[in-house]
Amino acid sequence: MNKDAFGIFFFFAALLGGALYYGSLFQKPLLWVSENIKNTYNSTIESINNTFEEHFNQQETIVRLKAELKKYDKNHLLMHQFATELNDLFQENNSSFKINPDVELVRAVSYAKFADINRLWLKMDDFNSSKVYGLVHKERTAGIVIDKNGKPLALLNNDFKSSYAVYVGNNKAPGIIRGQNEKDLIVEFIPTWIDIAVGDEVITSGMDNLFFKGIKVGKVLSLQQSQGYQSAIVKPYYEAKEPGYFHVIRRVR
Repeated sequence: MNKDAFGIFFFFAALLGGALYYGSLFQKPLLWVSENIKNTYNSTIESINNTFEEHFNQQETIVRLKAELKKYDKNHLLMHQFATELNDLFQENNSSFKINPDVELVRAVSYAKFADINRLWLKMDDFNSSKVYGLVHKERTAGIVIDKNGKPLALLNNDFKSSYAVYVGNNKAPGIIRGQNEKDLIVEFIPTWIDIAVGDEVITSGMDNLFFKGIKVGKVLSLQQSQGYQSAIVKPYYEAKEPGYFHVIRRVR
């Protein structure tokens, strides 16, 4: 064997011996790094799983609470009608009649025209095109629902054609309310012999069979006199800013 071949053999033999001798020395830090990477990975995966689980639990809670809130709104609206009818019943002498109100939660689909925020198409089951319905938002009157080409069209309070029967003030002066402009409503045909005043609250009378009696509409801003009647300009409680879900009154009693 020549010197070059012997030198190469000796070099590789030395490398092998060094690897065997120092293997444990290098193995420990490598194992430590590997173990830390593994632990970090497992911790990260566990944290992500916990985050996703917490997120989905929150989503389920939100969905459940929204459903309960909608159910509460409907039940509270029905209880308002029951309470009003019972109060009237107790004021009469042994009056008796059947009370069976019905309301339905409906959703606004889109504006009928982009330039008019007071007219909305609704998603409504079993729509009867021959009827007019009262529309309520969070226990405040929002307008009425009419038929338009066989589909339910909501006319919100400020629409000129949205009208229904109301009482004004503590004296319950009867009148018909409709939209006057983008801000205010007007109650017309109020008898002049019944006292009303600025600041009086306007509520539904229920005499048109569209709304339950006593649902809040707004407050009187000013008064007018014309053709033997009084008129009242009203600031409505409901404003058509964020149309979403409403309750439609299918049956008053």
